[in-house]
Amino acid sequence: MLAVPSFHPWLVEGVATYAAELHESVRDLEVVYVPVGMGSGICANIVVRDLLGLRTEIVGVVAEKAPAYSRSFTQGEVVSTETADTFVDGVACRTPDPVAVATIRRGAARILEVSEDAAREAMALTYRTTHNLPEPAGSLGLAGLLGERDRVAGRRVAVVMTGGNCDFDLLAGAVQQFG
Repeated sequence: MLAVPSFHPWLVEGVATYAAELHESVRDLEVVYVPVGMGSGICANIVVRDLLGLRTEIVGVVAEKAPAYSRSFTQGEVVSTETADTFVDGVACRTPDPVAVATIRRGAARILEVSEDAAREAMALTYRTTHNLPEPAGSLGLAGLLGERDRVAGRRVAVVMTGGNCDFDLLAGAVQQFG
């Protein structure tokens, strides 16, 4: 068995397939909101954008209780946090990968921090409107977009919804609070 670390070029390469499909399917995207766990998703979007010669803004989104990548982006170096105490477990990173941070710094427009409530609200909204079940991290792209709706109004925007690691009780809580 070959164990691949949480951030690895092979993961970026694999994830890049959806980013390429997104840009092939939806031409002239101006902004893409991507959840940031260990960085493979946002790095793949940056690489594909650059390979295609596009001007699309890539915006990373983290949970405010797991701000390591946001702080690293802002400070220009890897910044670890003592905790990543968030229900958004797919982005609960305390120590970012240095290669991912360098790629994100070179190619992302910004990294947003969204509240736990914003993540729950986006989960509930996704389920109510599309009947898709996003995992908590999968809701962050939409949460980021909703937080910047005035900034991107009238622009061609995409959100990345990742994974389905969500159980009914977690979804029920989000829907009960924001349904």
